[in-house]
Amino acid sequence: MLGLFKLRSSTPHAPAPPRGRSAHKGGFLRRLVVGTALRAGFDSAVTNDANRRHWANADGLSADAAASPEVRRTLRNRARYETANNAYAKGIVLTLANDVVGTGPRLQLLTEDDDANERIEQAFAAWARAVGLPEVLRTMRMARATDGEAFAVLINNPRLATPVKLDVRLIEADQVTTPDLTLLDDSAVDGIVFDAFGNPVEYHVLKGHPGDTRTWGAGFLGLEYDRLPAESVLHYFRVDRAGQSRGIPDITPALPLFAQLRRFTLAVLGAAETAADFAGILYTDAPANGEAEAVEPMDAIELEARSLLTMPGGWKMAQVQAEQPSTTYAEFKREILNEIARCLNMPFNVAACNSSGYNYASGRLDHQTYFKSIRVEQEHLACVVLDRLLDAWLREAVLISDLLPLPVRTLVATGQGLPHQWFWDGNEHVDPAKEATAQATRLASHTTTLAAEYAKQGRDWENELRQRAKEVSLMKELGLAPERDEPLAPVGTGKEDDDA
Repeated sequence: MLGLFKLRSSTPHAPAPPRGRSAHKGGFLRRLVVGTALRAGFDSAVTNDANRRHWANADGLSADAAASPEVRRTLRNRARYETANNAYAKGIVLTLANDVVGTGPRLQLLTEDDDANERIEQAFAAWARAVGLPEVLRTMRMARATDGEAFAVLINNPRLATPVKLDVRLIEADQVTTPDLTLLDDSAVDGIVFDAFGNPVEYHVLKGHPGDTRTWGAGFLGLEYDRLPAESVLHYFRVDRAGQSRGIPDITPALPLFAQLRRFTLAVLGAAETAADFAGILYTDAPANGEAEAVEPMDAIELEARSLLTMPGGWKMAQVQAEQPSTTYAEFKREILNEIARCLNMPFNVAACNSSGYNYASGRLDHQTYFKSIRVEQEHLACVVLDRLLDAWLREAVLISDLLPLPVRTLVATGQGLPHQWFWDGNEHVDPAKEATAQATRLASHTTTLAAEYAKQGRDWENELRQRAKEVSLMKELGLAPERDEPLAPVGTGKEDDDA
């Protein structure tokens, strides 16, 4: 390990240390630390007067220590404040949640019994509508952006109008905390207790929100909390570092940039108002011997707009020159919004809701990166939230007579999961004609399948084909003109390919 860096001592002929194991060890450590200089092989590891202030806050804390309760509380409060008061921040968070969740996921079972699959899918879809699952997921995605994490508790709601009474109750990250946590308990992080293998086994949820004035007014001291088993709690956050147990807001790196955008906007507005107003100063070239009339120094005078004024004898008026910054407002706003959206893998035209400066190829390239990030987000949401919801729903449904087919009841009762997948809303193509041509070519060359093409649109290929068969049969029954089988159009070449 010592071979990784070189040490140069300022005392090359130090006296020999006294005998003994402890004395020898202490002398070695003193020679290692005192009077030594680190020779760094990387420029970024050098600390000097020019970069000392920039790296002043760099530390070696662990993931949980860096995201301490106080740090997370400060970041949450600031992210919520900025999102509530900044139109761009609010729009970015809403757009991200809408693009990730859309109108909500749809379940497709992949067992060999088609009738059982359709029966269970319809029952689950009815339950999802009853509990408002799409809205719950969108709120969880927005909470992850502004709070860093989202928690949901699985409860029993007898007032649900579905056979399965399972419900999802969202709670804010502020409520998941351990008020009496001590440093001696190494198996717990604030609000979560882990076993020896790092699995969460218990969550501590305050009986009331710490920021709710009604709760505090009722005599709540902030120390009472419920111990909920991990099986009934959904914890949705992004792990950025190994060993991280709690999340921090996704927009954390952009919080200073949002503040700079607002400050620059106010500065430009103030300069414009100053230039439009009748604002100026009085000055005189007369010597200080009393030739000019006396005026009160530093006295403010309110002037009426669009009026003709007279000055005191010997005094002149000069209007304040309100100069704009060298960088134009539009250019600054574009660059800072581009940097803000980068931490969310969102292109500028999506963040700003403005594609006026894009051509077709640039817009499509940016959207490809964005949609790939969306697919990653959807897969994460499916693994962390949806799969656990389906498992909990099946455990409740198996207790209800005749709700699930017998083979499925047997699989669920034995703890075996059902093969399934989730469908999300598809992404609309910028040029539907070109996409349809490319899709037809892929199908003709057998490089894709109907299942894959329909899945890109968030639809089930079997349901779509059955629906199409019904439509064709009805058209023939009504005597409408039958459709002609036209040959597939070839893929365009030349300028069309360059634009795509």
